[in-house]
Amino acid sequence: MIPLSPSIRHVILDRDGVLNRERADGGPPHCWAEWQWLPGSRSAVVMLSRAGVRLSVVTNQSGIGRGTLAPAAMNCMHAHMAEDIHGDGGLIDRVLVCPHAPDVGCSCRKPLPGLLLQAVRASGIPPETTIAVGDDLRDIEAARAANLTAVLVRTGKGRTTEGRLETGTVAVFDDLHAVVVALLANTPKGVIAAP
Repeated sequence: MIPLSPSIRHVILDRDGVLNRERADGGPPHCWAEWQWLPGSRSAVVMLSRAGVRLSVVTNQSGIGRGTLAPAAMNCMHAHMAEDIHGDGGLIDRVLVCPHAPDVGCSCRKPLPGLLLQAVRASGIPPETTIAVGDDLRDIEAARAANLTAVLVRTGKGRTTEGRLETGTVAVFDDLHAVVVALLANTPKGVIAAP
């Protein structure tokens, strides 16, 4: 396993497959009624937040550009997601979305680094103390393009993605909770340095 730096102060999270389950057809949820937190993901976000780590969620939502996802429904999901975390004592600092269909040619759709770079700028935290956690190859490629440490989780598409990566090139964990446990265990006295 590749160790994680003890100086992490900002974590950028992919959404679908890292925080929540995808639908049975493999697509993202279209409304809050379809949202299901992955086991341990909600508590993991709260643990990071309470440790003083800034949290950004960065997600491709091409359903908006394709006309299959209403922006209002997506905003409602993100509001509920943030409320759940806040109700548990945590905070998601920002949610950044690429709403474009894949053929638009934007600079924000992962695997391009646009949204991750925006998250880093908005956080005010240097890239050296930021990691990006995802389950898909495009998440890993976007992190690398943004010069961030990439972390893969085996939830969502992660197990398939792991088989496509060269062994030892990316830190791999079973799920987001395992990432957070490793981060907290790798810090002095188990506390991540606050910004």
